[in-house]
Amino acid sequence: MDQSSRYSNLDLKEADLIKGGNHVLCAYIMKPKTGHGFLEVAAHVAAESSTGTNVEVSTTDDFTKGVDALVYEINEETGLVKIAYPVDLFDINIIDGRAMIASFLTLTIGNNQGMGDCEYLKMHDFYMPPKYIRLYDGPSVNIVDMWRALGRPVENGGYIAGTIIKPKLGLRPEPFAKAAYQFWLGGDFIKNDEPQGNQPFCPLKKVIPLVVDAMNRAQDETGEAKLFSANITADDPAEMIARAEFILDAFGFNAPRVAFLVDGYVAGPTAVTVARRNFPAQFLHFHRAGHGAVTSPQSKRGYTAFVHCKMTRLIGASGMHVGTMGYGKMEGDPADKLISFMLDRDVADGPYFRQEWHGMKATTSIISGGMNALRLPGFFQNLGHGNVINTAGGGAYGHIDSPAAGAVSLRQAYECWKAGADPIQWAKEHKEFARAFESFPKDADKLFPGWREKLGVHK
Repeated sequence: MDQSSRYSNLDLKEADLIKGGNHVLCAYIMKPKTGHGFLEVAAHVAAESSTGTNVEVSTTDDFTKGVDALVYEINEETGLVKIAYPVDLFDINIIDGRAMIASFLTLTIGNNQGMGDCEYLKMHDFYMPPKYIRLYDGPSVNIVDMWRALGRPVENGGYIAGTIIKPKLGLRPEPFAKAAYQFWLGGDFIKNDEPQGNQPFCPLKKVIPLVVDAMNRAQDETGEAKLFSANITADDPAEMIARAEFILDAFGFNAPRVAFLVDGYVAGPTAVTVARRNFPAQFLHFHRAGHGAVTSPQSKRGYTAFVHCKMTRLIGASGMHVGTMGYGKMEGDPADKLISFMLDRDVADGPYFRQEWHGMKATTSIISGGMNALRLPGFFQNLGHGNVINTAGGGAYGHIDSPAAGAVSLRQAYECWKAGADPIQWAKEHKEFARAFESFPKDADKLFPGWREKLGVHK
């Protein structure tokens, strides 16, 4: 059934919709199945995403039609479809009137992902008006609070050198805590990897007290504060809360230096909100493990990594993994810096919409996935700043000298970029950074041809 007469209005102007402040706007890339018209399928998407179905129903009235989602722009050549969703369509909490990302997703990528007349449909951007964006929790803390915990300036406090305990699974409590101690002698921040939790060979209630001891010893030896991000992900909110309370009790006076990691893609926005609302004083570390099944450029359905990351700021993530922008081992591109800008600026441009955040706290970009000291200067040059958390597992534990030396090399790489120095010349005066060339020779060969001769290193 062609519903374009009801669910599309190509005379609507985007500027007017934004000025009116009553619509959420979404931009999709769509391809109809053979035999179906482009506008026809786009209108069907709008119908299924709001008030319609595949037939006319007798219960529809004039009010219902007033909250129809409407296609307002199409481009058959590029596949672009833009749809305006009245804000009143979206569910809000009965306990406090706040918005929920679950409702946003249910409408904007719900039934429309499985329609028989649509070859594929993927959301590439969205815009939220002021009155709706203010209904989201947003972050309660961010990197500013981490800088404060580390004793740094709370404005432009700089790079936080972090790692992931490696191997990600298989370490018992004592080796796990030892690995943490070894890194903390040179670095700032350690996170659980996403599958680490309460395995039979590494029970949470045994390993956490040992990590606390490792943190205390490292702080005593270095005279510097250290940070730990503990995984509290679980299916049951009661289990998440129990883990979090145990961890905070174990860390005691170091509790302000503890973040809570939540596998936000696999556990969902409910798990993120449980952490955000029950522990607002802790840094909420959103890990996106599994997101590539939907967000990968190879996938034609779902939503992009940009959309995924933008949503995490709404639901209160203090920090979000944003990939490595083509500089690490993960899928990505230098243009992905737009993701980071959308998270940490009050006004930022996406692929299709400019978003104003109206004072909502920033979400910190977390850089992880195959990074080491040699890859960082180019990464920072592309991003334009170093106010990020970087968790380099292999980049620390793969350093030829020690995990602590690996941590120092990461920091030296940031300082190299900040000074505008040539990395080869910088290496001649910074031992740990220089040894990173020998630790990661394949990267060195690719990024700095001729480095062996320049640094006097022979095969």
